[in-house]
Amino acid sequence: MAKAEDKTNVMRLLEQAGIPYTAHYYDASETQGTAVAALLGEDEDAVFKTLVTEAPDKSHHVFVIPVAETLDLKKAAKAAGVKSIVMIRQKELLPLTGYVHGGCSPVGMKKPFPTYIDETAVLFDRFFVSAGKVGAQVELNPEALAEYIGAAFAELV
Repeated sequence: MAKAEDKTNVMRLLEQAGIPYTAHYYDASETQGTAVAALLGEDEDAVFKTLVTEAPDKSHHVFVIPVAETLDLKKAAKAAGVKSIVMIRQKELLPLTGYVHGGCSPVGMKKPFPTYIDETAVLFDRFFVSAGKVGAQVELNPEALAEYIGAAFAELV
């Protein structure tokens, strides 16, 4: 567990839910996902990024995929059950989710959005997602995370 002064809201929410996690910190000047994985000394396939999208009906959907991968928008739309999907503009991220680019977590957004985690996550007992701020990650069980946030696993890349 993290020291109280280093805890993010994501960490507090996970603790309240009784979900075990390990906090990891890295140089916040690094924002490239694969470099973050290297700083953590972890396989980049086990470090995931959180992406927020919008469908034509203006509904928002969250996708959690490995940092080295690119979201396949057709697969994402299929998983979300919508005709098409586009990435939101970076300037829309903070007002919509409460998170900044590079620190967006699938846990604790301003409001819950339908969330999908790439199916490769289940290959790991523990994987990494943002702890809600640049420079912090949480390591936890992907299935426990999915259950907590109501996410589905899907083919996304």
